[in-house]
Amino acid sequence: QVQFVESGGGLVQPGGSLRLSCAASGVIFSVYSMGWYRQAPGKQRELVATITSGGTTTYADSVKTRFTISRDNAKKTVYLQMNSLKPEDTAVYYCRASTIAPIPEYWGQGTQVTVSS
Repeated sequence: QVQFVESGGGLVQPGGSLRLSCAASGVIFSVYSMGWYRQAPGKQRELVATITSGGTTTYADSVKTRFTISRDNAKKTVYLQMNSLKPEDTAVYYCRASTIAPIPEYWGQGTQVTVSS
């Protein structure tokens, strides 16, 4: 059974940090490009960061200097280190796994991040 399970969300004050994890099972994790996306209430889901199977990373401009995506293929896990969090970072964060068609993409169930004082 294929699963991608996010964890690490929660309530944090502005300026604080959180580290999200997305753990995979039932797949050959190393072949997947991984991405973190987020969706705030009333808004469309947006890309936050990606990391390819080879380790190349990309970031949305809004998080580029504050967030870091990384992966540990031995643990089948992708991480999102979030520093200097702002209220506008509040959203449900999802991980996405994708690779060459026709292998399907997968999404996790999401983890809530709330930045508030």
